[in-house]
Amino acid sequence: MENIIIGTAGHIDHGKTTLIKALTNRDTDRLKEEKKRGISIELGFSYFDLPSQKRAGIIDVPGHEKFVKHMLAGVGGMDIVMFVVAADEGVMPQTIEHLDILSLLEVEVGVVVITKKSMVDEEFLELVQEDVKEAVKGTFLEHAKILPVDSLSKEGIPELIEEIDRLASGIKKDKDQRAVRLPIDRVFSIKGFGTVVTGTLLEGHIKPEDTLELLPQHQQVRVRTVQTYGEDAKEAFSGQRVALNISNVKKETIDRGNVLVEKGSMDTTMMIDGKLTVLKNYQRVVENRTRVKVYCDSNEAVGRLVLIDKAEAKAEDQVYVQIRLEEQIAIKKKDKIIVRLYSPMETIGGLLVIDPYPEKHRRFDLDVLEELKLKETGEFVFVLEKMIEKHSAEIPSVDFLSVKLSEDKEIIQSNVEKLHSQNRIFLIGKNGYIHRKFYQNLKSFTVEKLQQFHLEQPLQPGILKEELKNKLEIKFRTSVTDDLYKLFEKEGLITIKEQYLSLKEFEIVLTKEQENIKTSIIEKINQEPFNPPKRKDIEIAIMKEHMEITVHQVFQLLITTELVKIEEDTYFTRENYEKAKAILVEHLQSHGSVSIAEFRDMLGSNRKIAVALLEKYDSEGISRREGDQRVINK
Repeated sequence: MENIIIGTAGHIDHGKTTLIKALTNRDTDRLKEEKKRGISIELGFSYFDLPSQKRAGIIDVPGHEKFVKHMLAGVGGMDIVMFVVAADEGVMPQTIEHLDILSLLEVEVGVVVITKKSMVDEEFLELVQEDVKEAVKGTFLEHAKILPVDSLSKEGIPELIEEIDRLASGIKKDKDQRAVRLPIDRVFSIKGFGTVVTGTLLEGHIKPEDTLELLPQHQQVRVRTVQTYGEDAKEAFSGQRVALNISNVKKETIDRGNVLVEKGSMDTTMMIDGKLTVLKNYQRVVENRTRVKVYCDSNEAVGRLVLIDKAEAKAEDQVYVQIRLEEQIAIKKKDKIIVRLYSPMETIGGLLVIDPYPEKHRRFDLDVLEELKLKETGEFVFVLEKMIEKHSAEIPSVDFLSVKLSEDKEIIQSNVEKLHSQNRIFLIGKNGYIHRKFYQNLKSFTVEKLQQFHLEQPLQPGILKEELKNKLEIKFRTSVTDDLYKLFEKEGLITIKEQYLSLKEFEIVLTKEQENIKTSIIEKINQEPFNPPKRKDIEIAIMKEHMEITVHQVFQLLITTELVKIEEDTYFTRENYEKAKAILVEHLQSHGSVSIAEFRDMLGSNRKIAVALLEKYDSEGISRREGDQRVINK
């Protein structure tokens, strides 16, 4: 069964609740105070089935000016609005404010319902209809049908249902496949069941046992049971009124305005960039840093309104703004937000969210304005590219970009692939991306650091990978940095040899003196190939004829090219290291095992070196230890 949401709007005591009762046979006023005073204070909910078999959920919003915030909590997710005007009073102040709010939220479909038809004569009814036509002129309701009804006798109700059904046939429902988003408008607990939350499911679908994330608390909750319109359901879909019994969270930790989402699909923010449209009949001047209240779905938050491109704003102005909030809220790009003065409580206008996760901006900054315009109206692929460029140091993934841009992952993925094919971005790791400019900067820094290193250390085969990473001052994981180095190597920029990096064209060239030192070092090590002198002793002997720094440099070169470290300050030539390995393998193959003492004697070495060699061969998978013996590793 397809689902739509109908909302009411209009002045207090214009018959919205009675109209809903006529449509659904249910009273949406549930509070004692509402029944005592005869007015709606909180949101009310009901539903009925249309002739086309669509189920229409109805949200009854309060009409009193003191309860506008409750009205705002209910308008999110409306597909159709029933704009209610009482025949005996006509258009009133809250009629206009509600109409302004609906227009700012870009509600597109509605019907005007003139209630209490039986209380006036035909002539007066015609005057009220003309009054309504004038009020809705230039709004989304300008061409809407105006239907007079009497809710008590139900005169005109069948015609209203027929019109709602006609409007419902044109409502497109394409949000089921999106990530879950459920703004909470009520929270309570039921003995024996625990915490229950309700709201209009804006996007996605929810089943029992689903795990969702509660924002802004960033707390995971499990869905125990799902109800839609008071009935247990196997699954809830976008456009339905939903009640969820959830676990892992207490009622006291949840507030109206919190949001249940698919984990990782949304984030929270304390700043919003957007375009503010000031109401055409707003009487005040909006100054920079005006304290405001903002309303998005069922959420209400306080913040400061920073004007980016104008000194002040007046009626009908459109201005780029940044709202700096006093608390975390969860919103998405393209959300529509109502902005009201903190005091007195008057509606200033509506805000289109351009960037829900901005940095703090300076006013009148041309670069900021250009970026805001691009984010607002630019082709999506360019907006995506700018976002990757901005966050390249974080190596943004498709999931990250989906949250930042409030867009489906499939759309992000297809556009990322397009940018990648054009070499405008580079894939780093399995699913991270960096922008070409960032990549080029890293390349330039890499060349500069390697040139400097080769100049200072001409006898070193290259710089250690981790050392270069530290010099570049990037905070990538080691595996990610390795992928970056591989890209540099693929371009022919550098050479990677084990843990060392060098410029592609770099090679070590020894002077005659350095060649002599190298020969002397090798000769001294080979005097006793399996029991060589310590490095310190070798260098002291050679330094009698050569400078200390030169001897150190040549020895360090050999360590990275021709020597194998056996233990602290003791080195074999690679040839001797392999010879010792061959001796071990031959013995194990013919005798089956060897002890440390036997291996020591076979080499003519000492116990310390024998142990160190066996441990290295164990780590290479040549041998393995069994008690006090080494055996061949099969």
